[in-house]
Amino acid sequence: MSDLLEINPNGLYCPAGDFYIDPWRQVSHAVITHAHADHARPGSDRYLCASPGKHVLRTRMGNNATINTVKYGEHFSVHGVDVSLHPAGHLLGSSQVRVHHQGVTWVVTGDYKLQQDSTCECFESVPCDVFVTESTFGLPVYRWPEPATVANEINTWWRANADSGRTSVLLSYALGKAQRVASLLDPSIGPIYGHGAVMKLVEAYRASGVRLPPIDRIPPRSRKIGGGRGIVIAPPSAAATSWINRFGETSIAMVSGWMLLRGVRRRRGFPQGFILSDHVDYPDLMQAVKASGAQRVLVTHGFTDIVARLLTERGLQAEILPTRFIGEERPDDSDVDKNLEDGLQHRDSESTD
Repeated sequence: MSDLLEINPNGLYCPAGDFYIDPWRQVSHAVITHAHADHARPGSDRYLCASPGKHVLRTRMGNNATINTVKYGEHFSVHGVDVSLHPAGHLLGSSQVRVHHQGVTWVVTGDYKLQQDSTCECFESVPCDVFVTESTFGLPVYRWPEPATVANEINTWWRANADSGRTSVLLSYALGKAQRVASLLDPSIGPIYGHGAVMKLVEAYRASGVRLPPIDRIPPRSRKIGGGRGIVIAPPSAAATSWINRFGETSIAMVSGWMLLRGVRRRRGFPQGFILSDHVDYPDLMQAVKASGAQRVLVTHGFTDIVARLLTERGLQAEILPTRFIGEERPDDSDVDKNLEDGLQHRDSESTD
């Protein structure tokens, strides 16, 4: 008996419903979990996403793309296959795709997190027979601090910079992370500015009804904007360009789950890093798998072989689901080897529940 979903040259395909989930190439009908480029590729005939993510997906796909939406939890039939979208908690409009046919239910999570985030709907556990999970931060060493703790660290750093007349520059991914970071900032410290790539998506978030603090575009030929009390949110790529020199004396920090690894922060030249990720960490990944009730788990995007082995040790049927796209950039092999060793020792010293 063939699987309800299968991999072909275009990506993850549902033969019974004749649609793809996050296809790798141009297809007729694409169901999209979220608008990051490794999940939403341009050129397909029709896109379907959760209604909160329409403006964001439109920003990424362009005005000519045909985008249809459904509400979270709304069931619809595609050639007799029952499909519904459920919150994934990754970013605005991110969805898990539930596919049910002939008594079998699959859930494709896309990217997801269980932590609270005021800029998007919280993750919803969906019972299923087969659970498809990412594993971007699937090593046992990855355990995220509470967002409130990280917010306090960021605002304390910003306040110290402002008191010294240094412009703070926070590097974070333009879609999802940047808006989440903005929601954690204390605007009483000083003005908040956004790089152009960030502002396009801030506007999409606002158009979708998400409340964010005041964020201004960076004025042309700016120099020490905000009198050195301001904070600038910019994509990581901006750190390697002359663009950043326009702000005078700066203090630069990266916001990422990878900042948990001191070696990564040191080699990438970031004197300051804050640990905040929009992906699930190891304990929450295991919690999500358990809550799904699935006995079969397909692992993709990240530390697939390691996570599949750890799940197999828990008595589940775990397999690797291939992907063409990596998603967030992983650290180099030396970081992986060291933190795998440390993480497995951590795992072996605690309960597997």
